[in-house]
Order: sequence, then structure tokens, then C-alpha cells
Amino acid sequence: MALWKIKALYKQLLRESSKFSSYNFREYAVMCVKNAFRENNNLTDVTAVQKQLVKGYTNLAIIKRQVIVGNMFEPQKLVIEKQAS
Repeated sequence: MALWKIKALYKQLLRESSKFSSYNFREYAVMCVKNAFRENNNLTDVTAVQKQLVKGYTNLAIIKRQVIVGNMFEPQKLVIEKQAS
């Protein structure tokens, strides 16, 4: 399996996850992406890697849709997100 495909998917997932307007959703999505790649770091079976890639692309599509929906109904900023004056 091409390592560049896996790295590209990882970067895309992190980039899309960081687009959530809500702090909680954003941090949760980034954490889930990192944990999933950490768990599957040692996969060597080609079919297992392929299956995880398909799952990753499916999750990428889900994240993209949720970011769009989340931006339609943007919540108020949390205290930890507000800039100190």
C-alpha cells in the first residue's frame, strides 16, 4: 500500500476536523482521528490496511458534511475560545 495515500488521508482528516466551528466537536474529531491512526499504526496485512483506508475516506466524507451543517448553525463561542483583550 502506498504510504503517501495514508499520510494524505491523515492530513485531510486533520484539516477537515479543524474546520468545526464548535470547540468540543473540533477537539473530539481531531482526537478520534489521531487515536484511530495510532491504533492502526502496526497493520501489515494489505487487506486490513485497505479496509481501514476505505473507512477513513468514509469518515472524511462524514466530517465534511458535518462541518457544513455545523457552520449553518454556529453556536456561541466558549470562554476558552474567546480572545483576551
